[in-house]
Amino acid sequence: MLIRAGYDIGFASDQAVPMLANLSVHASRNKDLRTPQRIFTTPDVPLYDYVDSFGNICTRLTMPPGGIVISCGFVIDDPFLPDEVVPEARQVPLAELPDDVLLYLLASRYCETDRLTEIAWNLFGHIPQGWGLVQAIVGWVHQHIRFDYMAARPTKTAWDVYHEQVGVCRDFAHLAVTLCRCMNIPARYCTGYMGDMDLPAVVGDMDFSAWFEVFLEGRWFVFDARHNRPRRGRILMARGRDAADAALTTTFGPVTLTRFDIYTDEDRLG
Repeated sequence: MLIRAGYDIGFASDQAVPMLANLSVHASRNKDLRTPQRIFTTPDVPLYDYVDSFGNICTRLTMPPGGIVISCGFVIDDPFLPDEVVPEARQVPLAELPDDVLLYLLASRYCETDRLTEIAWNLFGHIPQGWGLVQAIVGWVHQHIRFDYMAARPTKTAWDVYHEQVGVCRDFAHLAVTLCRCMNIPARYCTGYMGDMDLPAVVGDMDFSAWFEVFLEGRWFVFDARHNRPRRGRILMARGRDAADAALTTTFGPVTLTRFDIYTDEDRLG
């Protein structure tokens, strides 16, 4: 399926503010792009891209006094298959994990494994390791956390989500990631596009989405604690230990968000 996706995001400020943006499609999906992917700004400012340690394409720019609108649009070829389900996937013993995967067992800014380890083992310690353990964690988070856009805040951690029992998709992902790490399952945070084309009806305004990946059977698998079922049409933008590594924008000064328009739909004209 050809998917048309993009955004127009606006900011205002009284002063020049340096910015860092993870607003490009992840390099692993570059081969699927059917139109050029180029970020535009209004007013036009210099942009500089680099690839960070997680493989994310990061864009550096400075917002001029007054504000800026950052825009991008593209068409991508997506197989539109549901997330892979492999119930027999085994959990890799710690001693056999690749060195570069061990990072995803450690605590991070939004994933406090030290505070949730005892809770995780009390909840899931009786479940056999592997795919079923991950699915049990995903199901528990999905059942116990209520989705509410109004409950979002940039400082909310997995510990906060566990106690408040409400949040947005990034909060579902952070709590599930943390619980998996507590159970010795490497897990990493992901963000990107995921439209409603695989759903029977439109669900709210379009937004970027967050999910996570776990390392089982020697490779990474997608899980989604907010939806708790395989979804179609994910377009990865960035991944990392948590949202601190994959923030859509990071501003180094005071700014106000003035516009946030995201779209993802089937490109029927392609």
